[in-house]
Amino acid sequence: MTRETPSDEGTELGRFLRARRARLTPGEAGLAAGSGIRRTPGLRREELATLAGISVDYYVRLERGRETRPSASVVDALARALRLEEDEHDHLRTLAARAGRGTPEQPTTPSRTVRPGVKLLVEGLRPYPAHVLSRTTDLLAHNPGGLRLLAGMDSWPVKERNIARYAFLHPVAPDLFDDWGNQVRGCVARLRTLAGTDPDAPDLTRLAGELLVKSRDFARLWERYDVRGRSHGRKTFHHPEVGDLTLGYQSMELEGTPGQRLVTYYAEPGTPEYDALVLLDILGSQTSAAGAAKAEHHL
Repeated sequence: MTRETPSDEGTELGRFLRARRARLTPGEAGLAAGSGIRRTPGLRREELATLAGISVDYYVRLERGRETRPSASVVDALARALRLEEDEHDHLRTLAARAGRGTPEQPTTPSRTVRPGVKLLVEGLRPYPAHVLSRTTDLLAHNPGGLRLLAGMDSWPVKERNIARYAFLHPVAPDLFDDWGNQVRGCVARLRTLAGTDPDAPDLTRLAGELLVKSRDFARLWERYDVRGRSHGRKTFHHPEVGDLTLGYQSMELEGTPGQRLVTYYAEPGTPEYDALVLLDILGSQTSAAGAAKAEHHL
C-alpha cells in the first residue's frame, strides 16, 4: 500500500473528511455501541451522514470528490458531527470553498528573501533566540542563539535547514525537545494546513514527499490530518550545551512577505534560563565567527 502524498488524486476536502471520520468513535459521536465487530476504525459513512442530516449518497460523493459545492449549512453540520474545534472547522470551510472553485489554482512560489529590516530585528532580539521560517519551516534567517538552540542544526548545509526535517530526522531532536511528540504534531499540522490551500506547491510536495519516505512518525501524523499549530506558549529543552531550560515562545506572521514567520524564544532577565540564553548567544557567535573566518580563508 502506497502512502498518500499532497498531490495524490482526489480532493483535500475528501481526504480531510475521511481522516476525521476515521478518528471519531461512535461513542465520541454520541451513538450507542452496536453489537458485533466493526471493520471501520471510526464512524461509518452512513453514521456520519445521519449525524450531519444529509443523505449517505451525498456524503459519499463529497468524500470521493464527486460533489464539490457543499453549502455552508452542510459544512457546519459536518463540523458539528465530527466534533471539530474552531481551527478545524475553519479549515473545513476553506477546503469546501477551494473545492467549489473547480479549476485548481496555480501553485504559488513564495519569496524566500528576508527583508533587511526583518534581519535587523532578528539581530536586535539577542540574546533571545530568533529565526525566520518559511511556510514549510525552512530556516531563512536567524541570530546566533536562534540556530544554536536547535542543537546540531548548524552541522547541516544551509539549504537543508528546516524545522520539520530537523524534528523528524535529526538524531538530537527527540532528546532536545522535552515534549517531542507535541513538537512534531505541530510541525505536521502547519504543513497539513498548507496542503489544504496549496496542495501542489513545489516546496510542500518536496518536503512532505521526503518525510513520508524517511519517517514513519511523519507518515502516521500526516494521515491523522491535524490542522492546528500553536503560535505561543512555553517549551522545555534538554540542551546538550546549556542544560535544561523552559522558555516562552511567540510566533508572528510577517506582513508584506506571505508565508514567512518570525519565531522568538525568551526568558525573564536574572533567571537561569536567561543566563543560558546569553551563553547560547555567545557560543553561536563564536561558531559564526569561526565559519566566516574559514570561508574568507578559502577565498
